Amino acid sequence: MFVDIAKIKIKAGNGGNGAVSFRREKYVAAGGPDGGDGGRGGNRVFEVDDNLSTLADFRYKRKYTAPNGEDGSGGRKNGRRGEDLIIKVPRGTIIREAESGAVMADMSDGKPFIAAKGGNGGWGNPHFATPTRQVPRFAKNGIPGEEWEVSLELKLLADVGLLGFPNVGKSTLVSVVSQAKPVIANYHFTTLTPVLGVVSLGEGSSFVMADIPGLIEGAGDGVGLGHEFLRHVDRCRLLVHILDAAGSEGRDPIEDFEIINRELEKFDPELAKRPQIVVANKVDLADDEQLERLRSYFTDKGYEYHTMCAPICEGTSELVSAIWNRLSTLPPIKRYETESIPLEMFEKQNDKGFTIRVEDGVYFVEAPWLLKILQRTDLDDYESLQYFQRVLTSSGIIDALRERGINEGDTVSIYAVSYTHLTLPTSDLV
Repeated sequence: MFVDIAKIKIKAGNGGNGAVSFRREKYVAAGGPDGGDGGRGGNRVFEVDDNLSTLADFRYKRKYTAPNGEDGSGGRKNGRRGEDLIIKVPRGTIIREAESGAVMADMSDGKPFIAAKGGNGGWGNPHFATPTRQVPRFAKNGIPGEEWEVSLELKLLADVGLLGFPNVGKSTLVSVVSQAKPVIANYHFTTLTPVLGVVSLGEGSSFVMADIPGLIEGAGDGVGLGHEFLRHVDRCRLLVHILDAAGSEGRDPIEDFEIINRELEKFDPELAKRPQIVVANKVDLADDEQLERLRSYFTDKGYEYHTMCAPICEGTSELVSAIWNRLSTLPPIKRYETESIPLEMFEKQNDKGFTIRVEDGVYFVEAPWLLKILQRTDLDDYESLQYFQRVLTSSGIIDALRERGINEGDTVSIYAVSYTHLTLPTSDLV
Protein backbone atom coordinates (compact mmCIF):
# COMPACT_ATOMS: atom_id res chain seq x y z
CA MET A 1 0.00 0.00 0.00
CA PHE A 2 1.29 3.44 -0.93
CA VAL A 3 1.25 5.80 2.06
CA ASP A 4 2.81 9.25 1.82
CA ILE A 5 1.71 10.85 5.11
CA ALA A 6 2.30 9.63 8.65
CA LYS A 7 2.47 11.01 12.17
CA ILE A 8 4.68 9.47 14.85
CA LYS A 9 6.12 10.23 18.26
CA ILE A 10 9.86 10.06 18.78
CA LYS A 11 11.78 10.22 22.04
CA ALA A 12 15.49 10.26 22.63
CA GLY A 13 16.98 8.49 25.63
CA ASN A 14 17.27 10.19 29.00
CA GLY A 15 20.69 10.89 30.38
CA GLY A 16 21.79 8.65 33.23
CA ASN A 17 21.95 10.06 36.75
CA GLY A 18 25.19 11.12 38.34
CA ALA A 19 26.32 9.06 41.32
CA VAL A 20 26.81 10.07 44.94
CA SER A 21 29.84 8.16 46.16
CA PHE A 22 32.89 8.66 48.34
CA ARG A 23 36.27 7.02 48.09
CA ARG A 24 36.60 4.36 50.74
CA GLU A 25 40.08 2.85 50.91
CA LYS A 26 42.22 1.44 53.72
CA TYR A 27 44.70 3.97 55.07
CA VAL A 28 43.02 6.77 53.06
CA ALA A 29 41.06 9.10 55.29
CA ALA A 30 38.45 11.40 53.79
CA GLY A 31 39.02 10.12 50.28
CA GLY A 32 36.54 12.62 48.93
CA PRO A 33 33.70 12.31 46.42
CA ASP A 34 34.18 9.89 43.53
CA GLY A 35 30.72 9.49 41.97
CA GLY A 36 30.77 9.03 38.20
CA ASP A 37 28.72 10.94 35.65
CA GLY A 38 25.68 9.47 33.97
CA GLY A 39 25.86 8.42 30.33
CA ARG A 40 24.24 10.41 27.57
CA GLY A 41 20.91 9.13 26.24
CA GLY A 42 20.69 7.73 22.73
CA ASN A 43 19.65 9.96 19.83
CA ARG A 44 16.74 9.33 17.48
CA VAL A 45 18.14 9.63 13.97
CA PHE A 46 16.40 9.64 10.58
CA GLU A 47 18.23 8.16 7.59
CA VAL A 48 17.33 7.80 3.94
CA ASP A 49 16.78 4.30 2.59
CA ASP A 50 16.51 4.26 -1.20
CA ASN A 51 14.88 0.83 -1.03
CA LEU A 52 11.81 2.44 0.55
CA SER A 53 9.13 4.16 -1.53
CA THR A 54 6.32 4.58 0.98
CA LEU A 55 5.66 5.51 4.62
CA ALA A 56 3.39 2.48 5.09
CA ASP A 57 5.51 1.02 7.93
CA PHE A 58 4.60 3.97 10.15
CA ARG A 59 0.94 2.95 10.11
CA TYR A 60 1.75 0.04 12.42
CA LYS A 61 4.30 1.58 14.77
CA ARG A 62 3.71 5.09 16.06
CA LYS A 63 6.23 5.57 18.87
CA TYR A 64 10.01 5.28 18.65
CA THR A 65 12.13 5.53 21.81
CA ALA A 66 15.91 5.41 22.10
CA PRO A 67 17.68 3.78 25.09
CA ASN A 68 18.56 5.79 28.18
CA GLY A 69 22.11 6.38 29.32
CA GLU A 70 23.35 4.36 32.28
CA ASP A 71 23.75 5.87 35.72
CA GLY A 72 27.23 6.68 37.00
CA SER A 73 28.77 4.68 39.85
CA GLY A 74 31.50 4.90 42.46
CA GLY A 75 35.16 5.08 41.63
CA ARG A 76 34.45 7.84 39.10
CA LYS A 77 32.96 5.28 36.72
CA ASN A 78 30.80 7.05 34.15
CA GLY A 79 27.67 5.38 32.86
CA ARG A 80 27.57 3.99 29.34
CA ARG A 81 25.82 6.18 26.78
CA GLY A 82 22.60 4.99 25.20
CA GLU A 83 22.71 3.61 21.68
CA ASP A 84 21.54 5.85 18.82
CA LEU A 85 18.58 4.34 17.00
CA ILE A 86 17.87 4.83 13.31
CA ILE A 87 14.51 5.43 11.63
CA LYS A 88 14.58 4.68 7.88
CA VAL A 89 12.51 6.86 5.52
CA PRO A 90 12.24 7.19 1.72
CA ARG A 91 14.28 9.87 0.02
CA GLY A 92 12.27 13.08 -0.30
CA THR A 93 10.52 12.79 3.08
CA ILE A 94 9.80 16.09 4.83
CA ILE A 95 9.93 15.97 8.65
CA ARG A 96 7.84 18.60 10.46
CA GLU A 97 7.12 19.34 14.09
CA ALA A 98 3.48 18.31 14.21
CA GLU A 99 1.96 21.16 16.23
CA SER A 100 3.68 24.13 14.60
CA GLY A 101 4.26 22.61 11.17
CA ALA A 102 7.86 23.85 11.20
CA VAL A 103 10.17 21.98 8.84
CA MET A 104 12.77 20.11 10.86
CA ALA A 105 14.48 18.40 7.92
CA ASP A 106 14.20 17.64 4.22
CA MET A 107 15.49 14.09 3.72
CA SER A 108 16.54 14.58 0.11
CA ASP A 109 20.32 14.74 0.20
CA GLY A 110 20.89 11.49 2.06
CA LYS A 111 22.44 13.08 5.15
CA PRO A 112 21.35 11.62 8.53
CA PHE A 113 19.25 13.92 10.70
CA ILE A 114 19.24 13.84 14.51
CA ALA A 115 15.58 14.63 15.17
CA ALA A 116 15.63 14.06 18.92
CA LYS A 117 18.85 14.50 20.89
CA GLY A 118 19.61 12.31 23.85
CA GLY A 119 19.76 14.02 27.22
CA ASN A 120 23.12 14.76 28.81
CA GLY A 121 24.14 12.57 31.69
CA GLY A 122 23.95 14.05 35.18
CA TRP A 123 27.07 15.05 37.06
CA GLY A 124 28.47 12.95 39.83
CA ASN A 125 29.06 14.56 43.22
CA PRO A 126 32.77 15.47 42.55
CA HIS A 127 31.51 18.31 40.34
CA PHE A 128 29.85 19.95 43.36
CA ALA A 129 32.85 19.90 45.67
CA THR A 130 34.05 23.36 46.67
CA PRO A 131 36.39 24.69 49.38
CA THR A 132 33.31 25.25 51.56
CA ARG A 133 31.41 22.12 50.39
CA GLN A 134 33.97 19.33 50.60
CA VAL A 135 31.49 16.49 51.12
CA PRO A 136 28.68 17.01 48.60
CA ARG A 137 26.00 14.44 49.31
CA PHE A 138 24.07 15.05 46.14
CA ALA A 139 24.51 14.63 42.42
CA LYS A 140 22.70 15.81 39.33
CA ASN A 141 20.01 13.81 37.60
CA GLY A 142 20.31 13.11 33.91
CA ILE A 143 18.49 15.40 31.51
CA PRO A 144 15.45 13.95 29.71
CA GLY A 145 15.89 13.30 26.01
CA GLU A 146 14.07 15.41 23.47
CA GLU A 147 10.57 14.27 22.66
CA TRP A 148 8.57 15.31 19.60
CA GLU A 149 5.47 14.45 17.71
CA VAL A 150 6.46 14.73 14.06
CA SER A 151 4.57 14.51 10.80
CA LEU A 152 6.22 12.79 7.85
CA GLU A 153 5.28 13.77 4.32
CA LEU A 154 6.77 12.10 1.27
CA LYS A 155 7.25 14.47 -1.68
CA LEU A 156 8.72 12.58 -4.60
CA LEU A 157 11.96 13.84 -6.12
CA ALA A 158 11.21 14.22 -9.81
CA ASP A 159 12.38 16.74 -12.40
CA VAL A 160 9.23 16.42 -14.49
CA GLY A 161 5.64 15.89 -13.40
CA LEU A 162 3.03 14.60 -15.85
CA LEU A 163 -0.36 16.24 -15.54
CA GLY A 164 -3.62 15.35 -17.20
CA PHE A 165 -7.01 13.77 -16.77
CA PRO A 166 -7.19 9.98 -16.37
CA ASN A 167 -6.69 7.91 -19.52
CA VAL A 168 -4.94 10.61 -21.58
CA GLY A 169 -1.71 8.60 -21.94
CA LYS A 170 0.56 9.68 -19.03
CA SER A 171 1.42 6.12 -18.03
CA THR A 172 1.97 5.11 -21.63
CA LEU A 173 4.46 7.95 -22.09
CA VAL A 174 6.40 6.93 -18.97
CA SER A 175 6.51 3.32 -20.13
CA VAL A 176 7.94 4.10 -23.59
CA VAL A 177 10.57 6.68 -22.57
CA SER A 178 11.85 4.95 -19.39
CA GLN A 179 12.22 1.52 -17.82
CA ALA A 180 9.21 2.05 -15.55
CA LYS A 181 6.33 -0.37 -16.11
CA PRO A 182 3.12 1.19 -14.81
CA VAL A 183 -0.21 -0.58 -15.21
CA ILE A 184 -1.83 0.55 -18.45
CA ALA A 185 -5.48 -0.05 -19.31
CA ASN A 186 -8.34 1.71 -21.04
CA TYR A 187 -10.19 2.80 -17.90
CA HIS A 188 -9.94 5.61 -15.38
CA PHE A 189 -7.65 5.48 -12.35
CA THR A 190 -5.54 2.66 -13.69
CA THR A 191 -2.64 4.35 -11.90
CA LEU A 192 -3.32 4.50 -8.17
CA THR A 193 0.16 5.51 -7.00
CA PRO A 194 2.76 7.93 -8.38
CA VAL A 195 5.15 6.20 -10.78
CA LEU A 196 8.75 7.36 -11.25
CA GLY A 197 10.73 6.67 -14.39
CA VAL A 198 14.32 7.61 -15.22
CA VAL A 199 14.61 8.93 -18.77
CA SER A 200 18.13 8.45 -20.12
CA LEU A 201 19.56 10.49 -23.01
CA GLY A 202 22.90 8.71 -23.00
CA GLU A 203 26.37 9.81 -21.84
CA GLY A 204 25.22 10.22 -18.25
CA SER A 205 22.41 12.62 -19.10
CA SER A 206 19.06 11.74 -17.54
CA PHE A 207 16.06 13.12 -15.70
CA VAL A 208 13.30 11.70 -13.51
CA MET A 209 9.71 11.77 -14.73
CA ALA A 210 6.72 11.24 -12.43
CA ASP A 211 3.26 10.08 -13.49
CA ILE A 212 0.89 11.83 -11.08
CA PRO A 213 -2.46 10.02 -10.89
CA GLY A 214 -5.91 11.10 -9.88
CA LEU A 215 -6.22 14.62 -11.33
CA ILE A 216 -9.81 15.49 -12.16
CA GLU A 217 -12.05 18.47 -11.53
CA GLY A 218 -12.17 19.07 -7.78
CA ALA A 219 -8.75 17.46 -7.16
CA GLY A 220 -7.66 20.50 -5.16
CA ASP A 221 -10.59 19.89 -2.81
CA GLY A 222 -9.92 16.18 -2.46
CA VAL A 223 -12.12 14.81 -5.26
CA GLY A 224 -10.74 11.63 -6.80
CA LEU A 225 -7.16 10.92 -5.79
CA GLY A 226 -5.79 14.32 -6.64
CA HIS A 227 -5.62 15.81 -3.14
CA GLU A 228 -3.54 12.84 -2.05
CA PHE A 229 -1.03 13.14 -4.89
CA LEU A 230 -0.84 16.82 -5.82
CA ARG A 231 1.89 17.17 -3.18
CA HIS A 232 4.14 15.08 -5.41
CA VAL A 233 4.07 17.77 -8.09
CA ASP A 234 5.51 20.22 -5.59
CA ARG A 235 9.19 19.49 -6.24
CA CYS A 236 8.92 19.14 -10.03
CA ARG A 237 10.92 21.70 -11.95
CA LEU A 238 8.81 21.30 -15.08
CA LEU A 239 5.21 20.19 -15.69
CA VAL A 240 4.25 18.34 -18.86
CA HIS A 241 0.51 18.59 -19.49
CA ILE A 242 -0.86 15.65 -21.52
CA LEU A 243 -4.13 16.16 -23.43
CA ASP A 244 -6.39 13.82 -25.37
CA ALA A 245 -6.21 15.65 -28.71
CA ALA A 246 -9.23 13.84 -30.12
CA GLY A 247 -11.46 14.36 -27.10
CA SER A 248 -12.19 10.65 -27.43
CA GLU A 249 -14.13 10.50 -24.16
CA GLY A 250 -16.35 13.41 -25.05
CA ARG A 251 -14.29 16.03 -23.17
CA ASP A 252 -12.81 19.19 -24.61
CA PRO A 253 -8.97 19.05 -24.23
CA ILE A 254 -8.73 22.83 -23.84
CA GLU A 255 -11.33 22.77 -21.08
CA ASP A 256 -9.47 19.86 -19.46
CA PHE A 257 -6.29 21.94 -19.50
CA GLU A 258 -7.95 24.93 -17.85
CA ILE A 259 -9.67 22.75 -15.22
CA ILE A 260 -6.45 21.10 -14.04
CA ASN A 261 -4.63 24.42 -13.91
CA ARG A 262 -7.40 25.83 -11.75
CA GLU A 263 -6.97 22.84 -9.43
CA LEU A 264 -3.23 23.52 -9.25
CA GLU A 265 -3.95 27.15 -8.38
CA LYS A 266 -6.43 26.07 -5.72
CA PHE A 267 -4.00 23.59 -4.14
CA ASP A 268 -0.91 25.83 -4.31
CA PRO A 269 -0.70 29.07 -6.32
CA GLU A 270 3.02 28.50 -6.86
CA LEU A 271 2.30 25.27 -8.74
CA ALA A 272 0.18 27.07 -11.30
CA LYS A 273 3.19 29.31 -12.09
CA ARG A 274 5.50 26.34 -12.71
CA PRO A 275 6.78 26.10 -16.36
CA GLN A 276 4.60 23.83 -18.52
CA ILE A 277 4.97 22.03 -21.82
CA VAL A 278 1.66 21.10 -23.46
CA VAL A 279 1.47 17.78 -25.33
CA ALA A 280 -1.44 16.68 -27.51
CA ASN A 281 -1.56 12.87 -27.40
CA LYS A 282 -3.66 10.45 -29.47
CA VAL A 283 -3.09 12.47 -32.63
CA ASP A 284 -3.94 9.38 -34.66
CA LEU A 285 -7.57 9.79 -33.53
CA ALA A 286 -7.77 13.55 -34.12
CA ASP A 287 -8.52 15.37 -37.38
CA ASP A 288 -6.59 18.31 -38.79
CA GLU A 289 -9.14 20.84 -37.55
CA GLN A 290 -8.84 19.59 -33.96
CA LEU A 291 -5.05 19.66 -34.08
CA GLU A 292 -4.91 23.15 -35.57
CA ARG A 293 -7.33 24.43 -32.91
CA LEU A 294 -5.08 23.11 -30.14
CA ARG A 295 -1.87 24.38 -31.76
CA SER A 296 -3.28 27.83 -32.25
CA TYR A 297 -4.74 28.07 -28.72
CA PHE A 298 -1.60 27.06 -26.83
CA THR A 299 0.98 28.82 -28.99
CA ASP A 300 -1.04 32.04 -28.74
CA LYS A 301 -0.87 31.67 -24.96
CA GLY A 302 2.91 31.27 -25.11
CA TYR A 303 3.14 27.55 -24.23
CA GLU A 304 5.65 25.21 -25.84
CA TYR A 305 3.42 22.79 -27.76
CA HIS A 306 4.07 19.25 -29.01
CA THR A 307 2.09 16.39 -30.51
CA MET A 308 2.59 12.66 -30.13
CA CYS A 309 1.09 9.21 -30.34
CA ALA A 310 2.70 7.57 -27.31
CA PRO A 311 1.88 3.87 -27.98
CA ILE A 312 3.82 3.90 -31.27
CA CYS A 313 6.47 6.38 -30.01
CA GLU A 314 5.52 8.99 -32.58
CA GLY A 315 6.85 12.35 -31.36
CA THR A 316 8.16 10.97 -28.05
CA SER A 317 11.87 11.39 -28.82
CA GLU A 318 11.27 15.01 -29.88
CA LEU A 319 9.37 15.58 -26.64
CA VAL A 320 12.17 14.08 -24.52
CA SER A 321 14.71 16.35 -26.21
CA ALA A 322 12.49 19.38 -25.65
CA ILE A 323 12.07 18.48 -21.96
CA TRP A 324 15.83 18.10 -21.53
CA ASN A 325 16.53 21.43 -23.19
CA ARG A 326 13.96 23.15 -21.00
CA LEU A 327 15.30 21.56 -17.81
CA SER A 328 18.78 22.91 -18.58
CA THR A 329 17.39 26.42 -18.08
CA LEU A 330 15.59 25.75 -14.79
CA PRO A 331 16.85 25.77 -11.18
CA PRO A 332 17.48 22.49 -9.31
CA ILE A 333 14.77 20.43 -7.61
CA LYS A 334 13.19 22.27 -4.72
CA ARG A 335 14.62 21.65 -1.28
CA TYR A 336 12.83 22.70 1.89
CA GLU A 337 14.74 24.93 4.28
CA THR A 338 14.65 24.11 7.98
CA GLU A 339 12.53 26.35 10.18
CA SER A 340 12.76 27.28 13.84
CA ILE A 341 10.18 25.75 16.13
CA PRO A 342 8.50 28.73 17.83
CA LEU A 343 9.52 28.80 21.50
CA GLU A 344 6.25 30.55 22.37
CA MET A 345 4.50 27.26 21.60
CA PHE A 346 6.02 25.66 24.70
CA GLU A 347 5.49 28.73 26.87
CA LYS A 348 1.76 28.67 26.10
CA GLN A 349 1.28 25.05 27.19
CA ASN A 350 -1.47 24.51 29.74
CA ASP A 351 0.75 22.45 32.04
CA LYS A 352 3.45 24.89 33.16
CA GLY A 353 4.22 23.22 36.46
CA PHE A 354 7.74 23.04 37.87
CA THR A 355 9.54 21.59 40.85
CA ILE A 356 12.32 23.04 42.98
CA ARG A 357 14.55 21.00 45.26
CA VAL A 358 17.38 22.30 47.39
CA GLU A 359 20.61 20.40 48.09
CA ASP A 360 23.40 22.09 50.09
CA GLY A 361 22.52 25.53 48.83
CA VAL A 362 22.00 24.47 45.19
CA TYR A 363 18.49 25.09 43.85
CA PHE A 364 17.51 22.52 41.22
CA VAL A 365 14.62 23.58 38.93
CA GLU A 366 12.88 21.02 36.73
CA ALA A 367 10.00 21.50 34.28
CA PRO A 368 9.47 19.49 31.06
CA TRP A 369 8.05 22.48 29.15
CA LEU A 370 10.96 24.67 30.24
CA LEU A 371 13.45 22.03 29.12
CA LYS A 372 12.11 22.23 25.55
CA ILE A 373 12.59 26.00 25.56
CA LEU A 374 16.10 25.60 26.96
CA GLN A 375 17.02 22.99 24.36
CA ARG A 376 16.09 25.45 21.61
CA THR A 377 17.70 28.52 23.19
CA ASP A 378 21.12 29.80 22.17
CA LEU A 379 22.47 31.13 25.46
CA ASP A 380 25.32 32.82 23.61
CA ASP A 381 22.79 35.00 21.80
CA TYR A 382 21.76 38.06 23.82
CA GLU A 383 18.15 38.18 22.61
CA SER A 384 17.65 34.44 23.17
CA LEU A 385 19.09 34.77 26.65
CA GLN A 386 16.80 37.69 27.42
CA TYR A 387 13.79 35.69 26.25
CA PHE A 388 14.74 32.75 28.50
CA GLN A 389 15.12 35.07 31.46
CA ARG A 390 11.70 36.60 30.78
CA VAL A 391 10.23 33.09 30.76
CA LEU A 392 11.75 32.39 34.19
CA THR A 393 10.10 35.52 35.52
CA SER A 394 6.69 35.21 33.82
CA SER A 395 6.30 31.55 34.79
CA GLY A 396 6.75 32.35 38.49
CA ILE A 397 10.01 30.42 38.85
CA ILE A 398 11.96 33.45 40.10
CA ASP A 399 9.27 34.25 42.69
CA ALA A 400 9.17 30.60 43.78
CA LEU A 401 12.95 30.61 44.29
CA ARG A 402 12.64 33.66 46.51
CA GLU A 403 9.87 31.99 48.48
CA ARG A 404 12.17 29.00 49.04
CA GLY A 405 14.67 31.38 50.62
CA ILE A 406 17.25 31.78 47.89
CA ASN A 407 19.99 34.26 48.70
CA GLU A 408 22.31 36.27 46.54
CA GLY A 409 25.27 34.09 45.58
CA ASP A 410 23.35 30.79 45.74
CA THR A 411 23.54 28.50 42.71
CA VAL A 412 20.50 27.77 40.54
CA SER A 413 20.68 24.69 38.31
CA ILE A 414 18.17 24.30 35.45
CA TYR A 415 19.08 21.09 33.66
CA ALA A 416 22.31 21.85 31.74
CA VAL A 417 22.39 25.50 32.84
CA SER A 418 23.69 26.83 36.14
CA TYR A 419 23.91 30.43 37.30
CA THR A 420 24.63 32.44 40.38
CA HIS A 421 21.55 34.13 41.77
CA LEU A 422 21.75 37.88 42.00
CA THR A 423 19.24 40.44 43.18
CA LEU A 424 17.86 40.73 39.62
CA PRO A 425 16.79 37.73 37.55
CA THR A 426 19.12 38.81 34.77
CA SER A 427 21.87 36.77 36.34
CA ASP A 428 24.91 35.55 34.50
CA LEU A 429 23.82 32.26 32.95
CA VAL A 430 26.66 29.91 32.11
